[in-house]
Amino acid sequence: MHAIVIREPGGTDVLEWTEVPDPEPKPGEVLIDVAASAVNRADVMQRQGFYPPPPGAPPYPGLEVSGRVSALGEGVTGIATGEEVCALLAGGGYAERVAVPASQVLPVPRGVDLAAAAGLPEVACTVWSNVFWLGGLREGETLLVHGGGSGIGTFAIQLAKARGARVVTTVGSAEKAARCRELGADVAVNYREDDFVESGPYDVILDLIGAKYLARNVDALATGGRLMVIGLQGGTKAELNLGKLLSKRALVHATTLRARPLEEKAEIVAGVREHVWPLLESGDVRPVIDRSFPMADAARAHRLLEESGHVGKILLTV
Repeated sequence: MHAIVIREPGGTDVLEWTEVPDPEPKPGEVLIDVAASAVNRADVMQRQGFYPPPPGAPPYPGLEVSGRVSALGEGVTGIATGEEVCALLAGGGYAERVAVPASQVLPVPRGVDLAAAAGLPEVACTVWSNVFWLGGLREGETLLVHGGGSGIGTFAIQLAKARGARVVTTVGSAEKAARCRELGADVAVNYREDDFVESGPYDVILDLIGAKYLARNVDALATGGRLMVIGLQGGTKAELNLGKLLSKRALVHATTLRARPLEEKAEIVAGVREHVWPLLESGDVRPVIDRSFPMADAARAHRLLEESGHVGKILLTV
């Protein structure tokens, strides 16, 4: 098969579409003929040498795919060859085939295009596990989503609104603010002009920035608020005011998804199938796709992501 190989850590020119060995499904795994994958910030970090895949994962980037099941490993039940599926991966999605634990495979939601489904597993699992499973966002509470135009942001806005929350998001342009309001955001704060703290307080904050926003995130939390940190685009080190955190009885919880044990990923995927998939099938939540590139042109897709000019997910199609 062919896959995108990272020749060495560096810029987009180190991504090469080349022939590599075919994967074989191990016991408990499913082999998928890939129709599409999606581009995530973690892929860019892996390309730059900052986010290596966990032990046992394929060396190729790509944390999610959609496609058709072509083979089943020993012991797999409940999935049929030929079935259209999407899957959460620890790596290897930028390829023509990938083997993945059966517990991380989801059916393509009814009414969702097969290629578009490639942009669902990572965002759905990230948003569900952080905002609802760990963050405990409830109906009537207020969620702040940083980076509302991102794949995570566009999905979090829709899912929180569908479950009865008020949603505020930060964006970097008037165009992105308008798109986020179309998706259901009650307030879109242009961080280049205004301070998101003034639109608070917030019961849950979903943060991709990290250190740069830590102090203001704590300022913006409501009493009993929960700050869920899932990214470090704004750095890794900052001072935390414990007195303010104590006075608010608030929580700061930092998480990653890729390196979680298989059992935890399986629990998250099961929760997504139970609580999120029905909203996709009803049309209350939908995948937001900015554009697609042939997988061999992954370098162009990475450049678009790094420019932050997109809204929603960027796909790579086979």
